[in-house]
Amino acid sequence: MYIFLGKFADVVVPPPFLYIDQVMRIVGLAKLKDIGCKWVILGHSERRHVIGENDLFIGKKAAYALSQNVGVIACIGELLEEREAGKTVKYTHNKHVYIICLIDIFLLCADALPSWDDVVIAYEPVWAIGTGKVPIPEQAQEVHAAVRDWLSKNVSAEVASKTSIIYGGS
Repeated sequence: MYIFLGKFADVVVPPPFLYIDQVMRIVGLAKLKDIGCKWVILGHSERRHVIGENDLFIGKKAAYALSQNVGVIACIGELLEEREAGKTVKYTHNKHVYIICLIDIFLLCADALPSWDDVVIAYEPVWAIGTGKVPIPEQAQEVHAAVRDWLSKNVSAEVASKTSIIYGGS
């Protein structure tokens, strides 16, 4: 469900846990659009780690959804071992920021994006799901800042400042 609250906020309410089985039976973007879906959540950790969806597949799904005028909430996040190894945000040899999951997804979508207004990036630290470990605000801010920096360097400063980046974890 999508709720527009004017200039104050947009609210997207995904299906509750009890209805996920029913929602999973709806296959295809056309059917989702038929029932009024305006946004899709892609890259959720459960689909990555249980079903095995990878960045390339998620990127293709994101590009297709955006080409069909459906907004994308793209989940990014790291496992505990990646967090502990310092791989949440790292600098490569050419100093471009690498954020787990982000580059492959958006490099595939960049040419297909008519506007970044229909993209929300949700930082979902997988290591915090069901573990009782809750990230401190500084950890989420570190990722949010790195995402904005990556967007600024690889897309544009305007996109970096306008793109919604949310915390989607526990």
